[in-house]
Order: sequence, then structure tokens, then C-alpha cells
Amino acid sequence: MADERARYFRRLRRLRASARRWSVTAGGLGGAAAVLTPYAGLGLPDAAWAGAAGGALALAAWRWIDLRALAAQPAPPELDPAEAAARSRARLVAAVERLPVGPNVVAEVRRVRARVALRGTAAAEPWARLDRAALTLAGMAGRLTGLTGLADPVKLEAAAADRSLRDLAERVASVERAVRLAPSPARESLADTHRVLVTQLHEGVAAYEHLVVAAAGYVAEDARPTDAHPAASRLTEATDLLHGVASALAELRAVGDPRRPA
Repeated sequence: MADERARYFRRLRRLRASARRWSVTAGGLGGAAAVLTPYAGLGLPDAAWAGAAGGALALAAWRWIDLRALAAQPAPPELDPAEAAARSRARLVAAVERLPVGPNVVAEVRRVRARVALRGTAAAEPWARLDRAALTLAGMAGRLTGLTGLADPVKLEAAAADRSLRDLAERVASVERAVRLAPSPARESLADTHRVLVTQLHEGVAAYEHLVVAAAGYVAEDARPTDAHPAASRLTEATDLLHGVASALAELRAVGDPRRPA
């Protein structure tokens, strides 16, 4: 989203320039019509000069009216620097995501930034495990097609659990930082809360990993063939055929050409 204040002043400058340009054009055409009409007499060219001058004058008047109407409106307030930076980042991210590999690049940058933000806290290790498990599950998502009517709920539940666990990890990091700054009376209570949150985070990540392992087991069992792979069977048949052709050619060479006289 563009800066509304900058857009307002840019439109004001364009209207002012347009009004001046049409005013100059109307004055030039009107002056030419005033001089040439008495000089050459009335005729079709004079009507063209007068029409062009009248049109330019009307456009100039409309531009001045639009300029005054826009100038009467209050200018939008200046953007907060933080909001302006956020909008710039949003435009940059949107531009990158339009590239073929943009979404993957943006997702990886966000993961790295979140991992760096949690570095040094008790949430860093569970967050890294959750990242690995989420990437593994994302790689198998397209193969969970045999679960008729169950694949979509499983994916939705996994996505909801991923968001919840990441929010819990951020809460753990926030409480841990607050424990370091809290005075002694409140530190013990915050430390107890921190321990409970860390336990919940580890249990949630472990449950998510179990879900990923179960999905991997399903994908492995679904891909396990009961007989030999069709490609291997066809290659074996082709190999046997080539061996048979080679044996036949060898026998023909051993016998010799039947057309050759003995």
C-alpha cells in the first residue's frame, strides 16, 4: 500500500501542473484566434481556432476547479516510521513471493529469523525439532492420498498444532526473558509458569513428531509392493530376451553360413 500522504501531494502537483499547462494553451490559442480572425477574416479555419481555444479554456477551468477541491481537503497524516517500514517489508515480501521460488525463500527466511529470535532460550531446541518435523510432513503431504476422507482432516489438524506449538514456544521465550528481569518475589512464580510451559511444549512437539512418524509409516506401507516392482519385472524379461538373441547369434556363427558350399 502506497503512502496516502505522498499520493495526495503527488496528485496535487499533477493537477497544478495540468491546470497551468491548459491555461497557457488556452491563452495561446485564444490570442492566436483573436489576432488571426480579424487579419484573415471569418472562415472555417477561424472556427477551428476559436473551438480549440474554447476547449482549452474549458479544460483549464475544470483543472483549476479540481485543484481547489483537492487542496481544500486536509492532507493525510504522516505515517509512523514503524508502520512505513512494515509496509515496505510487506511490499518486498509480496514482490519476492511472486517469483517461482519466492514462497519457499520467504518461508525459509522466516524460519531462520524465528530460530535466531529464540536462540539461547529453552524454546530453541523444541522449535528446531518442530521445524524438522513440519518440513518432513510437508514433504509427505502429497503422498497421503490413499487416506480417503482422512487426509484433509489430518493435514488441518497438523497445521493447527504447528501454529499452536509455535505460539507456545514464543510464550516460553517471553516468560523466560521476563524471569530474568522480574524482582525476587515474582521470579519464583514466573519460573514455575515457565517450567509448566516448557513441559507442555516438549510434550506437544513429541506428539507432533509421533504424528509425522505415523504418516511416514503409512507412506512406506502404501508404497511397499506385494510382488516385484513392474519396472524390475520388465527389465528382467528384456534381459532374458537379449540373452536368447545373443545365444541364437552365437549358434549361427558356429554353424556357419548355410549358403556356403561345404
